[in-house]
Amino acid sequence: MSVFTPVSPDEARALLARYTLGELESLEGIAQGIENTNYFLDTTTGRYVLTLFEKIPREDLPFYVGLMHHLAEHGIRCPAPMELQGGGYLTELCGKPAVIVTRLPGVPHLSPTPEQCRKVGRILADIHEAGLEYDAGLANWRGQAWREGFAQRVRPKVSADEAALIESENRYQALHDDTVLPQGVIHGDLFRDNVLWDDEGEGGVIDFYFACDDALLYDVAITVNDWCTDSFATLDPDRADALLEGYDAHRPLTDLEREMWPVMLRRAALRTWLGRLEYNHFPKASEMTIPKDHEFSRRLLEHHIVHARALEVAGD
Repeated sequence: MSVFTPVSPDEARALLARYTLGELESLEGIAQGIENTNYFLDTTTGRYVLTLFEKIPREDLPFYVGLMHHLAEHGIRCPAPMELQGGGYLTELCGKPAVIVTRLPGVPHLSPTPEQCRKVGRILADIHEAGLEYDAGLANWRGQAWREGFAQRVRPKVSADEAALIESENRYQALHDDTVLPQGVIHGDLFRDNVLWDDEGEGGVIDFYFACDDALLYDVAITVNDWCTDSFATLDPDRADALLEGYDAHRPLTDLEREMWPVMLRRAALRTWLGRLEYNHFPKASEMTIPKDHEFSRRLLEHHIVHARALEVAGD
């Protein structure tokens, strides 16, 4: 989340007139993240988050907003979209599509324990299970076509060794068909800063704007690659085992998923690396933004190429 589009208090008050959320008390820009403009929005009725969508196609927004509403209705701790007085959840502010959602309590834990990783595994499994009943769909725009196309775009910006690694990994990924794996709605970005822990130790999930339809195992790999890595860009086995156990206890992995685990770890690391190269080499001007460390993702990919192994089959 970042601030690309400034919003004044007067503009926020005019927006609130479309809702029944009370009067504006405070408006504060959020610097974390890189895709949308976000503000903490406090009113006389509660605490909310205002999001202005900077680059997501308008036709895709109902999928994301509807997904949050669906998950909140199914007991997932996530932001719930607020309904406008005339119905619906999406509106417009400063020429951009916008939505107001509930603000979850808590803060991220950037040095998670194995027990927190276990809880995140369960949360992710619950999201996947609830998502099976969601009746909308959206293809992953950062799938194979994007990975291969962006590789050509970024080639002049990276070293020869990095370009060769990207090309080699894209060839490897093209050999593996993930459509044979269980599919569904994935969060797509369940990093440490997208889970807020309250005082009771319960985690709530935010930032669903990378959600899409894809292999569920891919989502698990994206999550493990962030929650279970150490400062050397290698996996901490205690945290990785805990997260996978927490997930598997609520949505057991199939034998084929266990076999494909190394492929998904590598694919998730590649996608994150390419995404961070994009943010660093092709930045969008903003008032407040925090760049991401793309070197770490490259080293994690290199680690997985050498060390990733299939998961043991249940009962072995």
